[in-house]
Amino acid sequence: MARYSQEFKEKIVQKMMPPNAQSIAQIHRDTGVSEPTLYNWRNQYKNAGRAVPADPSNPENWSAEDKLAVVIETACLNEQALSEYCRKKGLYVEQINRWKELALGGYEARGRLSANERRELKQTKKQKRQIEKELKRKEKALAETAALLVLSKKCNAIWGGKEDD
Repeated sequence: MARYSQEFKEKIVQKMMPPNAQSIAQIHRDTGVSEPTLYNWRNQYKNAGRAVPADPSNPENWSAEDKLAVVIETACLNEQALSEYCRKKGLYVEQINRWKELALGGYEARGRLSANERRELKQTKKQKRQIEKELKRKEKALAETAALLVLSKKCNAIWGGKEDD
């Protein structure tokens, strides 16, 4: 098993971060370091509180943990330092301010469901699908019945049979 120096690890992890934002597959091809090792390094840096986003192309798709890490990193920066940080990381000051507001307001707390609520939601969705399926079936049957009724009336009109009004 190959051993890598701390400086090498930091250099590689920097390649994963904006503005470079290279994919792990690309770094693997360039350096020869295995992908699981690269994922492990990225996770170590994330767990240490450094922001290493999984999707550098769109910061809005980052996980709540990544966004919170950025908010924490930038909490003590003045406006000039924050602007410099944003340029270096490929972010906007407005994004960080919005993330901070969301974090202060209980970020994603409203979106979390308990296991019971998830189970109920799943059951409700299943019932909805069944009801929609039955509704479609009944609509088809009704359309077929209406078509037969119209056809019956036309046949009676053509052949002069008894009309059932």
